[in-house]
Amino acid sequence: MDVSLSVRRFNPDASRPEPYFQEYGIQVEKSATVLDALIKIREEVDGTLTLRCSCRSAICGSCAMRVNGQAALACNTKVVDAVEQAGGSVVVEPAGNLEVIKDLVVDFQPFWGKVRDVEPWLQTAGPEPEQEYIAPNEDMLHLAGVMSCIMCGACVSDCTVLEVDPNFLGPAALAKAYRFVGDPRDDANAGRLSNLNEYGGVWDCTRCMQCVEACPKGVDPMGRIMALRDRAMEAGFTNSHGARHAEAFTESVEHSGRVDELRLPIKSKGGIFNVPEMLKLVPVGLRAQMKGKRPPIIHRKNPGQHNVRRIFEKVEDKR
Repeated sequence: MDVSLSVRRFNPDASRPEPYFQEYGIQVEKSATVLDALIKIREEVDGTLTLRCSCRSAICGSCAMRVNGQAALACNTKVVDAVEQAGGSVVVEPAGNLEVIKDLVVDFQPFWGKVRDVEPWLQTAGPEPEQEYIAPNEDMLHLAGVMSCIMCGACVSDCTVLEVDPNFLGPAALAKAYRFVGDPRDDANAGRLSNLNEYGGVWDCTRCMQCVEACPKGVDPMGRIMALRDRAMEAGFTNSHGARHAEAFTESVEHSGRVDELRLPIKSKGGIFNVPEMLKLVPVGLRAQMKGKRPPIIHRKNPGQHNVRRIFEKVEDKR
């Protein structure tokens, strides 16, 4: 089949190192993957095309890149599917949120740095055991999903928070942190959760689900981040904007069946007596007032509020 690929090129050694798109028209088998097409271009059409790959079996994660605007493993993405999605030329770009070294190759040093920041190794408090520690089967089965991560960086590529805040640990590192917080052999949960409760940690995720969509292994990074939030609050780490926001949101919905949008940010920031944080909210409040977006001062209950409260009661009973 004939296929057209529009590949984003970048050569830092060029006289004017600016990214640009280059079109390639080639013939491939219907069973070919995007990686097959790129390798054919490099070997038969343009030997200067730079990309990274290894196993070609969706195991190593080396070939993570953006195909038609979304992160994917090039070796696991069929050309026919990409053509159907694009409705024409398939657009191939390097992974996002990481500095491009050349063409489709990005610098993974920041990625690995964030993974190291969560201390991804078992930490035990006591002396070395005389024999192996046999973990309960159900605990390890629970962690099987997150241990499927191949560290390809697809979730990091499409993370909307990292686009605006490079300090965020990111979905891959946080999913890796969950793997050890959930391990019954690890004794460092208090320290881990304390660190993850800080700026750049679990509360910075906006729950956009892009990491879930991008993950080729079904790890569900966002779900792991939400679980870490629950564990942090259960461990007593509730004095943060994120934790207070979650509690205030829950209380508001349980009380009136809907969110009290006027008081939610106030409670999230620590209350009216937290003067520095209240002053930060003033410009936002003024802009909302000028745009006619200020929430009502008198918060009214939802007519079906009693049904919402019944849901909360049922959840509490199950606990």
